[in-house]
Amino acid sequence: MSTDREPRSTAWQTALTVVQEAEPPFIPEGAHAMTIVIEYPPGDPGTPPHRHTGPAFGFVLEGEMLLELEGEPERVVRAGEAFWEPGGDVIHYQDGNNRDDVPLRFTVTMLCEPGKPMLTLVEEEELARRQDRRAPRPS
Repeated sequence: MSTDREPRSTAWQTALTVVQEAEPPFIPEGAHAMTIVIEYPPGDPGTPPHRHTGPAFGFVLEGEMLLELEGEPERVVRAGEAFWEPGGDVIHYQDGNNRDDVPLRFTVTMLCEPGKPMLTLVEEEELARRQDRRAPRPS
C-alpha cells in the first residue's frame, strides 16, 4: 500500500473574493436569519415601500435592480454587485427591475427580530410625513 498522497489543491487560498462588508446594528437574542431569492419579470416595480426589522444583505444574480433606501439617492445595482440595508426604521422605497428587457434575480439574507414579520409595508400617511427624509428624485 502506498503512503504517497496526491497534494491537495491550493485553489482555496485565492478562491475568496469579498463582495461587501458592513457592521450590522445590535442583533437581539432570538433573532433568526433568512435567505431568500427574489425574481421580478422585466420592468416590474418590485415591492412597495417597506421596512425590515433587521439588517439585510443582498446580491444581484441577474439583471439590474433599482434600489432606493431612505436618505440615499436611488442607484442601480447590477449582476455581480452586492447591497446592504440597515433595517429597523429605515424605509426601503424601491427594489424593482431597472430593465424592461430582462428579468431581475437577487438574493437577500435578512436578520429578523424575534416575533416580528420580516417585511412590513409602509402606509401612504407615513410616507407623506417622512417625505423630507427621502433623497431628491432624478428629474
